[in-house]
Amino acid sequence: MSASPASTLGRGTKTSKASKDHKKPTPAALKGAIQLGIGYAVGNLSSKPDRDVLMQDFSVVESVFLPSEGSNLTPAHHFPDFRLKTYAPLAFRYFRELFGIKPDDYLYSICNEPLIELSNPGASSSWFYLTSDDEFIIKTVQPKEAEFLQKLLPGYYMNLNQNPRTLLPKFYGLYCIQCGGITVRVVVMNNVLPRAMKMHYKYDLKGSSYKRRASRKEHSKPSPTFKDLDFQDMHEGLVFDPDTYSALMKTLQRDCRVLESFKIMDYSLLLGIHVLDRKPLSRGSRCDSRRGQKVLYSTALESIQGNVKDPEPVADDDTLGGIPAKHKDESLLIFLGIIDILQSYRFVKKVEHSWKALVHDGDTVSVHRPSFYADRFLKFMGTTVFKKSHPLRGASSKRKKNSLYAKSVSQEILSPLKEMKEEKKAQSMDNLDGNCKLFLLFMFVLLEALLDLFVDGVEDRRASSSTIALDDPLPSLSRSQSDSELDVYLVSHVISIAES
Repeated sequence: MSASPASTLGRGTKTSKASKDHKKPTPAALKGAIQLGIGYAVGNLSSKPDRDVLMQDFSVVESVFLPSEGSNLTPAHHFPDFRLKTYAPLAFRYFRELFGIKPDDYLYSICNEPLIELSNPGASSSWFYLTSDDEFIIKTVQPKEAEFLQKLLPGYYMNLNQNPRTLLPKFYGLYCIQCGGITVRVVVMNNVLPRAMKMHYKYDLKGSSYKRRASRKEHSKPSPTFKDLDFQDMHEGLVFDPDTYSALMKTLQRDCRVLESFKIMDYSLLLGIHVLDRKPLSRGSRCDSRRGQKVLYSTALESIQGNVKDPEPVADDDTLGGIPAKHKDESLLIFLGIIDILQSYRFVKKVEHSWKALVHDGDTVSVHRPSFYADRFLKFMGTTVFKKSHPLRGASSKRKKNSLYAKSVSQEILSPLKEMKEEKKAQSMDNLDGNCKLFLLFMFVLLEALLDLFVDGVEDRRASSSTIALDDPLPSLSRSQSDSELDVYLVSHVISIAES
């Protein structure tokens, strides 16, 4: 086994000439290699003594080759030969201990039974696997996302030490499997939506409106994932008691400020709604298996309530940790968590925002600068999605019915105007000359390549000449003043070209 720094993370994903002769593994073999690799990594880590996490632990990459016939260090297996890379093993061991996950329980959840493949509701090409006990999600990530996650670990470590009760994703491990010419990077996270509880509605919410409506293909699925505009059409807001609403919004505000400090945007709130009045709770053997393992702060209710230093679970077996809420006369259980946080607002995202802003209102598109994105996200959640209950509402019931009727009438009147406005915006791109489009596209690709070369040179010089302080929350994400100035110049230059 060998350990190396993280500078090569995300590279080497292309298939080499030698590996092209190898037969590509089947999906079942790849899932088995992932389980075997994680089991080997965790088992090997148990022989290392416990100690404090040091700054250099976040950049460690351990690599080992696992041939099918086995070796002095690795077991024999019936999968194709593969190489396993484990990123920051000591740091992730600390994270698992922080959430009360014992090594035996972690191994049992991931390796005891075959992984369950889930459909991907998002626009990414990621694969999702669920453990049979509903505890963990294993998600494939892109090389840039894996690299960004490892750079994020020092700040993530600091945030979890301050507050383990959070709706942010809880990362338990980062691994890379190279098998038969295929390279797969996976991250192990908490499962937000338990399969044992039927979700009558699922939403992926960002707080934006541009292209934030589920497609027809998504609507045709047995369990579709809707978006922001769908929520406004189907719900008038989820009502919580004042204490729960306050706890929920404080947690969201704290989490969004953390993401803003890391220059992260384009994240979503994954929201699952179970309607208690429709069907009685039905739980099978999978839910029973979940009872045996207690992962601290793993449910929605635990993530927003209680004293941080109190490790006792808040949820009971009947609700699976769902947050009680109301919608009209229906009683609900809410399951939620922030997802897709591995998107930083760097040059590519800045140009994407500028490009979309040429055609549409820049404030309605998903990609935006982190501070604006966080404020818009919180405003949408606090006013449209989540609402606080008011004790005295009987006298206003008649007025509420009238307002709902007026709302429906106004929507009928204004909807044609909105459609005309959107059609006019869509036509503005068509009015651009074809040569102008090609020129802008060429400039985008050229400037992106130039910036990548520039940033790589700056980071290499900084890494060789600077000393990292232990109290720096995210040293590897800091950027020089010249780098920021170049970003501003390049983005403004693209906008000026488009306007001319």
